[in-house]
Amino acid sequence: MARIGVDVGGTNTDLVLETAAGVFYHKVPTTLKNQSIGVVEGVQRICEMAGIPASEVETIVHGTTTATNITIENNGSDCGMITSEGFRDILHIGRHKRPHNFSLHFDVPWQSRPLVKRRNRIAVAERIVPPTGEIATPLDEQAVRAACALFRRRGIDSVVIGFMFAFLNDAHERRAREIVQEEMPGAYVTLASEVANVMREYERFSTAAMNSYVGPKTAFYLRDLEARLREAGVQSRLRIIQSNGGVSTVGACARRPVRILMSGPAGGVIGGASEGEMAGTGNIITVDIGGTSADISTIPGHQIKMMNPRDTFVSGHPVLTPMIDLVTIGAGGGSVAHIDAAGGFHVGPRSAGSEPGPACYGRGGTEPTVTDAQIVLGRLDPDMALGGDLALDAGLARRAVEEKIARPLGLTVTEAALGIIRIINSSMALAIRSNSVARGIDPRQFSIMPFGGAGPLHGVALAEAVSARDVLVPVAPGITAAVGLLKTDLQYEHTEAVIIELAGAGPAALARINGAAGALREKVARELDGDGIPREAQRIEILAECRYHGQGFELRAAMPDGPVTAANVAAIAESFHDRHHQDYGYSYRDAPVELITLRAIGTAAARRIAIPAIPATDGSSPDRALLFVRPTTFDDGRTLETPRYDRAKLLAGDVVPGPAILVQHDATTLVPPGYLAETLAHGNTRIRRAGQDQ
Repeated sequence: MARIGVDVGGTNTDLVLETAAGVFYHKVPTTLKNQSIGVVEGVQRICEMAGIPASEVETIVHGTTTATNITIENNGSDCGMITSEGFRDILHIGRHKRPHNFSLHFDVPWQSRPLVKRRNRIAVAERIVPPTGEIATPLDEQAVRAACALFRRRGIDSVVIGFMFAFLNDAHERRAREIVQEEMPGAYVTLASEVANVMREYERFSTAAMNSYVGPKTAFYLRDLEARLREAGVQSRLRIIQSNGGVSTVGACARRPVRILMSGPAGGVIGGASEGEMAGTGNIITVDIGGTSADISTIPGHQIKMMNPRDTFVSGHPVLTPMIDLVTIGAGGGSVAHIDAAGGFHVGPRSAGSEPGPACYGRGGTEPTVTDAQIVLGRLDPDMALGGDLALDAGLARRAVEEKIARPLGLTVTEAALGIIRIINSSMALAIRSNSVARGIDPRQFSIMPFGGAGPLHGVALAEAVSARDVLVPVAPGITAAVGLLKTDLQYEHTEAVIIELAGAGPAALARINGAAGALREKVARELDGDGIPREAQRIEILAECRYHGQGFELRAAMPDGPVTAANVAAIAESFHDRHHQDYGYSYRDAPVELITLRAIGTAAARRIAIPAIPATDGSSPDRALLFVRPTTFDDGRTLETPRYDRAKLLAGDVVPGPAILVQHDATTLVPPGYLAETLAHGNTRIRRAGQDQ
């Protein structure tokens, strides 16, 4: 049976189809008003390319930016919140952290762009008390009904319920939901204890509020996409990739869309890691450069890293949900170059998107973008974009760069275009350092892996900027994120707060740990059961999230196999010490360790897409792949006659010397002078300096 991976970006929607006959790749423009239209059209088109009916597709795995875009554009649902009396302003107060310690002019997103307006945050009488979760004050049910009446009058149909210490006892939150559903049938309701069942009320409330803020629109999109696929005759299972890199169902993601806020970039990181495995390279820095943004992640030793919960912010709001460790900046092929009121030269973060798109698209855009600069420099051939499927206008690109940048700054058009490229590369290099050097990782031991439609044009420049070892270009750079969707597993996670000092854990505490672990294991197993995964195929791991006494945040530690006993409880603390030393370079082996949260991660292995090997070279010249020669301007300002090669005709072992450009349907790879591009076993390419040891 066939499978499709679909990754929706700000400019293009990328698709990969795996069939018994082989692997097929395709790109279509993203339909920004309703992404599902472009997805359905792309699925139909790629099936036609492969010569199979859409009914043969067994599974579609989808990476979506719908929830992400809602947070970026600040156009989520108007939400109401029901919370504990006296704690109405938790979402406004936050942690009293200044985003920029020494700036007098800064924005506090949770105050300037609140997820729930203050007038819609209603406090009701109730109280759960720690550490046992005992009910000190019963829930005022009439006050909850009054809040619902207020929400109805204000046209609010998305409700957040967050009570203090509900992570110890969620009875009041569950009862409040029952009342809301009685009073407001059809309302979208989020319980803080269901999306973030952990301590820290601000982060817990913020996570719940974000879920309700993005929930209605995200749920509508996912269900609309599922319905449109059915109407188009596609009866396959639709699965959604989550921020943690695991795959889940439409229903689960519609209920908890907070889990897919980083859905789009996650597929790229997974795809990059698998490309590194194919090339036998464990240390990878992935740079996914699309039309709107660049997503950067560091993968040491084939291990995809997860973010520390203290760093999981989305649009300035803390969100306690597992996310792959990555940095996203507004830098892509569609990033707009502009001059500000003070005469400063900027590129991004604003993007031209796909409508109207860069000036060269001829869709009415007049502002110069990175793509327009690449055309001016001769690095992109207007007649070769997407294999000739996308006609680009070099004249419009040149005019935009000249009128908006070159003339105002007194530069030649070529100098202005080079300036655009240098600025965008500098921004991305800074982001790479923040995800590597700033975290104790030496880029000299890593390969830069550029992908996305624009990635391979920037790969060598970024490697030079951060002193990376070399550049590794994937088989299908423009489709790598979509390929990653077919290389990930079904995955669910649940947490429960269990606050215990490990060194003093007696029989009652150990029983509490084991009881919570058992309940979490069963909760995850039921979700996997719902996906039709037999128990013997389910893998469930329990992790302990621990900290030193009084420390601000937790780190994950391994749990012993089987029940936790007096004999093995110390192993949890030892695992925490080891992890702390790994992350921070030191640990306090004699300091007391607190268990704060248990986390259950349930997975079921999925079939991995297999990228076939390509034939080995027979020793003949790579000129068999030569297309034509055109002048191209490189970063040092030299304009050289540069051959174009059809990358699909290069064989394993072929070495192409720079200057050269490798052309394929979904991306273009730039090989500057002084570099060599070697084709590897699966059609991926390693670019290194001439004379550099392999």
